[in-house]
Amino acid sequence: MPELPEVETIVRALQNGGRGSPPLIGRVLQGAELRWQRSLAAPQPDAFLEKIRLQPVKAVARRGKFILIHLNQATLLIHLRMSGDLRLEPAADETGSPVPPAAHDRVIFHLTDGWRLAFNDPRKFGRVWLADDPQAVLNGLGPEPLDESLTAEEFHRRLSRFQRQLKPLLLDQSFIAGLGNIYTDEALHLAGLHPLTPSHLLSSEDAARLLNAIRTVLQEGIRRNGASIDWVYRGGSFQNHFRAYGRSGQPCPECGTPIARRIIGQRSTHFCPACQPLKVAPAGGNSSTS
Repeated sequence: MPELPEVETIVRALQNGGRGSPPLIGRVLQGAELRWQRSLAAPQPDAFLEKIRLQPVKAVARRGKFILIHLNQATLLIHLRMSGDLRLEPAADETGSPVPPAAHDRVIFHLTDGWRLAFNDPRKFGRVWLADDPQAVLNGLGPEPLDESLTAEEFHRRLSRFQRQLKPLLLDQSFIAGLGNIYTDEALHLAGLHPLTPSHLLSSEDAARLLNAIRTVLQEGIRRNGASIDWVYRGGSFQNHFRAYGRSGQPCPECGTPIARRIIGQRSTHFCPACQPLKVAPAGGNSSTS
């Protein structure tokens, strides 16, 4: 958290204006303030501060859970991790007095026209990179789940290569980029697949159903500006439409069975025991359910 829909919502606001702020594109970075240097992953602080100075913002994009701010000569990459957020805000109030930084602002980018971009991160897990080649940071990410080039056939082939439980595999960013705990639980529930099902046991029909479910919950999450379930992320409403995540003990929206919760891969996981039966391989080698 934030996951793909929350990151995409932030990116679209920076692209087009939103969340009470104008577009970031077209503004010029006049400098930066590193309020907690460990938020900067690369390069070294002196080189970072020198290189971003007077660089115009050309474009804003997303790759997986990364925010990409393309400058004239380099790219800023920001990963929000557990608690990060970005605010594009006025640097001064209506009287012209400077607005003090908020608690937990780790990096502040000073912009033209009296604006600033603040990277806020209470838990200090988020990171910022400045790279000439974004692929140096993004190398190893799996395909984008909303990319039409990821076909159901290719997704099934990828699933079949592994003998891993579905929940941990879908959280693996090298397998598919952008999914986190919330949207994985939601997609598995919509697809009717148990989170512990070994990936290689999925049929082509299972894989197609799962890919469609992933895209459905991500698109719905984006449409609702993401999910706001605590103090970390602001402004989303998808939390009001969860099927499984965070609903332990509440009735499944499909069958009424209480939603179960268990820890899988050190992550809290929510599923319906009736709608999401566990598929196992019998002694003969063919898959079945139990």
